[in-house]
Parts: sequence; structure tokens; C-alpha cells
Amino acid sequence: MLDLELLKTLVCVVDERSFTRAAERVHRTQSTVSQQISKLEDSVGRALLVRDRTGKRVSPTEHGELLATYARRLLAIAQEAEDVLASPSLLTPVRVGVLEDFDMRRLSAMLSGFMALHPGARLETLSGVSSELQHKLREGEIDIALIKREPGVGDCIAAWPEPLVWVAGLATMAEEGEVPLALFPQGCVYRQRAIRTLDKIGKRWRVVFASHSLTGIQAAVACGIGITVLPTTAVLPEHRVLGAAEGFPPLPPAELALVAASRPLDAAQRQLCDYLVEAIGQPGP
Repeated sequence: MLDLELLKTLVCVVDERSFTRAAERVHRTQSTVSQQISKLEDSVGRALLVRDRTGKRVSPTEHGELLATYARRLLAIAQEAEDVLASPSLLTPVRVGVLEDFDMRRLSAMLSGFMALHPGARLETLSGVSSELQHKLREGEIDIALIKREPGVGDCIAAWPEPLVWVAGLATMAEEGEVPLALFPQGCVYRQRAIRTLDKIGKRWRVVFASHSLTGIQAAVACGIGITVLPTTAVLPEHRVLGAAEGFPPLPPAELALVAASRPLDAAQRQLCDYLVEAIGQPGP
């Protein structure tokens, strides 16, 4: 097995063409450098260096030049390994909780932008409803999370109001009788808004379609399966917004919040939080 320390000494001598200057570069005495080269030569069974007639200038033999080439590659790989092990962001992923009803294209674009700025970072995402993500934060299973909630409920790193609207398909007609609803699962603030508002105005309703997926709800509504409540940012061209004229009153806004575990955030976690705060705060296209 080749000794990296000896290989480093060889490279220095070959580069400097001098034991004296190489000794200064590796912070060793000249005799120590000479001993290390002799030890390396014994190890490989080849002469690696030759001195000129004055004894001051050193040149590599053919084998010495070949070994120096390999030595540089081995030393570079060893340094790369040390750098990786010394970088916490490369070893410890930032665990991000993401809502199942969040726009994944928008999230993917944000995470891609973060990775472009921090190529050494590692991210792990876990999806769920807000209540599940908050539980995982408390249990230490994730580090930060984007959740939907009632405005101003609890601490957060940042929060953004989410205007909500009633949404139907372009060809869907609001009829008398039970309102067919396409909703997210129990615990979703959009679901609560829809049901509580209809109960308050005395309108009958029934859930005809349920999905954890924002895309699934959007598609179901566009196809005319049911009516739902969505943030204005999730309304598609295939949708139309229902209002008081169709018998659907205005909805109070929800809130998108970036929350973190109670323990202090490390550098990588803070960088991601700062990036998300800026990215989410920017107006969409």
C-alpha cells in the first residue's frame, strides 16, 4: 500500500527539483525528505530520483515521473474525500416536510433553484397533510415544513396569506340541492372552509371525490365531478370561480406557513429557509 505522505513528498521534490526547496514546502528537514524518498523507493523497488553532478538539482527517473503522475491523482482524491467528510451539509440532509396538496411543479422549481445555488446540499422531502407534518416536526423526523393552517396559529419562520375561492369546471352549473364536493382529506384547511361555510349558510353538501393530490382535485373539478375550494394560485384555465351570484359566499383566507422544529437550525437548514422565504414571497408568473 502506497503511503500518501511519501507520495506527497515525491511530488514536491519532482516539482521543485530540489530536496532543499521540497523540505521547506512540506515543513520537514532535508534529511527527513531524503529518508522518505528512500523509503518510497524501497517500497516500490525502483529508483525514483537522480541528482546531477553538483548534487543540488534533482530529476525524476522514468519510474519516478510515472509514479508522480499517479501520486497527484491519489492525493487529489484523498483531498476530495477529506473535504466531503468535513462538510456537514453533504452528509446530513435537510429533511423537508411538504404538503400533499402543494403545487409540486412550483416546489420542484424552488428546490431546483436552491440546489443550483448550493450544489453540495442534500435534501430529503416527505409529504403529508399539515397535521402529520406538524407531528413529524415534534418527533424530530423532519427539520422544516410547509403547512397550511388558520392564520396566525402558532409560531413560524414566515407566513403568507392564501386567498381562497370556490372553483368549478367551465361547464359545471351550480344547481339547487346538494353541492357535490371534491375535497382533500380530513385535517385540510380547504376542506374545513368548504364544509363550515356551506353549513353556515344552510346548504346541503356531499363529498363525491377525495384525493390527497392537488393535481387530482384540479382534474376532478375541471372534468365536472365536483366543486372545491382552492387558493387563487391553484385555479387553472379549465376552472371558473364561483361567487355570490351562484350562491357561494366569500371565503376567509387560509395561511401558508414555513415552520421548523424547536431545536436550533444548522447552516444548511437556515440557508434553505432563507431561500424559501424569498422564493415563496415572489409573485408567480
